[in-house]
Order: sequence, then structure tokens, then C-alpha cells
Amino acid sequence: MTQPPASPTPDTADTPVAPVAPVHWKLVIDAVDPHAQADFWAAALGYTVEDNSPLIEKLLGRGAVPADLTVEHHGRRAFRDLIAVRHPDDPYEEESGTGLGRRLLFQRVPEAKTVKNRLHLDLHPGEGRREEVRRLERLGARVLRQVREPSGSWTVMTDPEGNEYCVH
Repeated sequence: MTQPPASPTPDTADTPVAPVAPVHWKLVIDAVDPHAQADFWAAALGYTVEDNSPLIEKLLGRGAVPADLTVEHHGRRAFRDLIAVRHPDDPYEEESGTGLGRRLLFQRVPEAKTVKNRLHLDLHPGEGRREEVRRLERLGARVLRQVREPSGSWTVMTDPEGNEYCVH
């Protein structure tokens, strides 16, 4: 597939610009307990918690990482301070367990969340928003408020660590 040309900027309007390839990315979320957050968001989104145990075992075997940088999570080795979830249909690297598509990576930080998010997820479950909100509450989410505006309505919620997101 051919990429469209990049838009010229005013100072480079006469200079040809090479097209930019799409960038592979992941959303990184700070967490006090990354494994609990990964479990919550995997269940909330229908995602898969990544299994990095083959990579971890290889690194431990080579002495490249100390064992205290790992924990047991769901019966397998995981990195102590980070873990990701990925869309189950997206490709992943079998040797490392790392997703190559839609991913959320949770990394341990020492401090709890203290202010409003500058970035949040919007979930669009389709029909049955009320049922989805109740399901998310059973997973550990909390409703902050219901919003009704001329442009639509949604529920503002928080995950178990207080990160805001919306259910439309």
C-alpha cells in the first residue's frame, strides 16, 4: 500500500517530503500494582495479559536479570515492575510474548495517582451501556458521574487505582 505524501509545512512547501511510515506504539500507564491493573484492563477490554515467561526464563538462565526483578503471576514468571495486555487478535512475538499491535503497558511507580488524568480511554461497548458499567463495577471500577449533554451521554468511571475513563 502506498503512503500519502506528508503535508508540507509553510517553510518547506517547495521541498519534497518523504512519506512517514506508521509508528508502532503502546499506551504506558503508571501503576502502584501493575499486575492487578493488567488483570482489570484485560477483563474490561477482553484483552490478553501478555505471557513474557519464555523471555524471562531465558534472561534468568543467562544471568542477564536477577530473580528479584520477577514475580509469579497466574502461575508463570512475569517482570515485577511491568506487564502488558494486548488485543487477542493482534500478532505477538512468540519468543518474548510481546504484542505487536494494540497494547497497554502498566509500569510500577512508587506514588499513587494524585490528579486528574491528562489522557484517558473511552470504551464503546455498543448496546447495553448500563450492563457494561455494572460489569466493570464488579471488576473493581467505580462510577464517578453520569454525563448527559446535547452531544450525547456517557458514564465517567475510575479503574481500581483511580484512573478515569468513560463508557459511551
